[in-house]
Amino acid sequence: MNIPYNLKYTKDHEWVKINGDTAVVGITDFAQNELGDVVFVEVETVGEELAKEETFGTIEAVKTVSDLFMPVSGEVTEFNEELEATPDTINKDPYGKGWIIKIKMSDKSEADDLLSAEEYKELINE
Repeated sequence: MNIPYNLKYTKDHEWVKINGDTAVVGITDFAQNELGDVVFVEVETVGEELAKEETFGTIEAVKTVSDLFMPVSGEVTEFNEELEATPDTINKDPYGKGWIIKIKMSDKSEADDLLSAEEYKELINE
């Protein structure tokens, strides 16, 4: 299971890469593996200000549909448009080309509450 140490994680299996006041968000290798083949990603919240833990979109796989949750509060500034044509990029490269959204964080201190790679590893091995 690939869990990069340079990222932060949520209990809902999203990864977060912080760069200044921008957070790039995707789902973890564990999550994409549990979901199976991703067939559709829907994000209709670009331009909206959302609170931490609010739903920003959904991800549909062969097995199920899952909500996607905000790891931090802020404005959804960008959706990875490539996922419309090739949603399975999330299965192939969850931490790279498979990113889902970018957020302009409204409270950077919320990132301190995210899980480290070690804490996330403990969570999925429970």
